[in-house]
This record gives sequence, C-alpha cells and structure tokens, in this order.
Amino acid sequence: MKKSTVYTKTGDKGTTSLVGGKRVEKSHIRLDAYGTTDELNSFVGFLMAEIDDEHDLEILSFIQHKLFTVGSYLATETEAIPPKAASIITDKDVSILEYEMDKMDSELPRLHQFVLPGGSESASRAHICRTVCRRAERCIHKVSNEYPIDNLIIAFINRLSDYFFLLARKECNKKGKEIFWNQAMI
Repeated sequence: MKKSTVYTKTGDKGTTSLVGGKRVEKSHIRLDAYGTTDELNSFVGFLMAEIDDEHDLEILSFIQHKLFTVGSYLATETEAIPPKAASIITDKDVSILEYEMDKMDSELPRLHQFVLPGGSESASRAHICRTVCRRAERCIHKVSNEYPIDNLIIAFINRLSDYFFLLARKECNKKGKEIFWNQAMI
C-alpha cells in the first residue's frame, strides 16, 4: 500500500483549488477567511490544553468540529456548487453557543468596567481565541461582499467571539483575577 504524500506541488506557483475545482491565488479573500478560521481552530486546541472543566472541553471540541465545518464552507465555490451537508452550520449550532453563553453569564459577577485580556493562563488563551475569531469574522464579511455566504456562518462566528469572552471571564473568576481597565492609568 502506497503512503499518501502531504505535498502535491500544485501550489508552488501561488495558486490553490477551491472545493469545486476552481484555482485561485493564495492571496484570495476566501483563503484568508478559511485560513484565519483554521488559525482560530489551532488556538482553540491551545486553549483546551489549559481547561480542566470536562463540560467546557466538550463544548470546545464541538467548536473545533464546527470551525472545520466553517472552513469547509468557506473553501467551497458556493456561487457554483451547493455546499455539502458536512459544510453546513445550523440554527441548532448557533443555539448551543447561545445556551452556553447564557449559562456562563448567569454564573458570573455583573460587569461594571471594561475587562482587559489576561488574569490567568486559560483566560489569556480564551482572549486570543476571541480576537482571532473577530478577525475571522471580518474576513468572512469581506467574502460575503463578493460571494454568497450563509447567514448562519456569520451568526455562528459572531456568537463564538462572545462565547470566548465569557469563557475568559469564567476562567479568570475560577483561576485568577479579572483585570479591569483603569482610565486613570492613561
């Protein structure tokens, strides 16, 4: 049995194929969007290495799988072919994030000040996920200006950055101390 190779050499000239077969420049906005989504997925794995709550780990695993779904959708020529079922984000996926956020928010102290990133290792990693998620969202909006993007993809990514903010707060309150913006320091 022949071992598959990781490299194909087809991208050596600065192009790659979308799902559907169309070749595009590696600087194409779709690649920026799914590359940033992949980067976020890597940071979620980095975050998971510091999380000790089993339920949170289950949700983060769900998120990793859904981010792969989002990347698959973004890599598909949606203007030419319909995305496969495995590339679809559903209302239920968005609802799961909303439920988890409502649960975390109900257990956290009320906010009266802006929170700065940090406070604990896990909270810092969650804040990195939040900011990379916001960048992914901006990239996806750029794609949506030129190509059809399902609104549930945008909703999922939008909720996801809020989820990471709340998870960072939860981790700070569990393992560290929240750092609040002090206007007097500027």
